[in-house]
Amino acid sequence: MVKLIALVTDFGAQGPYVGQMEAVLAAGAPGVPVINLVSDAPVARPQASAYLTAALAAQMPAQTLFLAVIDPGVGGERRGLVLRTDRSWFVGPDNGLLAIAARRSEECRLWTIDWRPPGLSASFHGRDLFAPVAARLARGEAPPGEPADPGDMAGRHWPDDLAECIYVDHYGNLFTGLRAKGVDRKALLEAGRHRLRYARTFCEAPPGAAFWYENSCGLVEIAVNRGRADRLLGLGIGDPVHMGPAAGG
Repeated sequence: MVKLIALVTDFGAQGPYVGQMEAVLAAGAPGVPVINLVSDAPVARPQASAYLTAALAAQMPAQTLFLAVIDPGVGGERRGLVLRTDRSWFVGPDNGLLAIAARRSEECRLWTIDWRPPGLSASFHGRDLFAPVAARLARGEAPPGEPADPGDMAGRHWPDDLAECIYVDHYGNLFTGLRAKGVDRKALLEAGRHRLRYARTFCEAPPGAAFWYENSCGLVEIAVNRGRADRLLGLGIGDPVHMGPAAGG
């Protein structure tokens, strides 16, 4: 049973695209709540978005269906997929976007999307293909395709954690693809020319100081107390990070 549909896209807050997908879902699965979880995922970066999606999914209620569309290969040869994990559903392109969520689940099943609507556009499969499939699943229908091997998904060779900046939020904080659990709080995070100490909260750092901390999604995040880390440190999506030795070590 699908209790909630969550949109994960790189469409941005402006323009009609999120609204068009919401309209398809409202018509196809009336009564199932739809939330726009994130519309500013890293543009045309399925790898960074895969780690972001997996982290967000871990915080959402069970039986959420994630309609995830970061799809620079739209209209090409990449497959469409339905993924069922131990607690969630995912619908999206086979470009690595769903691979980390699959890997972090205790068990999963995968289907290709073989169904095609009569009016499939070349450039907007989020509205024309993935949203109708998500609506079908929300109505309790079976995935419209054949079972597939999760081991054949794009992104299967990506690392368990991505040592890069994967997302910049509204405040200029930088999510990394590193899970914070088990990371030594005495370790210094190295990013570009910078070596940053850990702080548990923003108020533990002086105003204007940069630091790293465990964010609410369980990821290592770079921030500046009362400032923008992206601008102060000159960092952005794709920039590498490294957890170095403890200060003085």
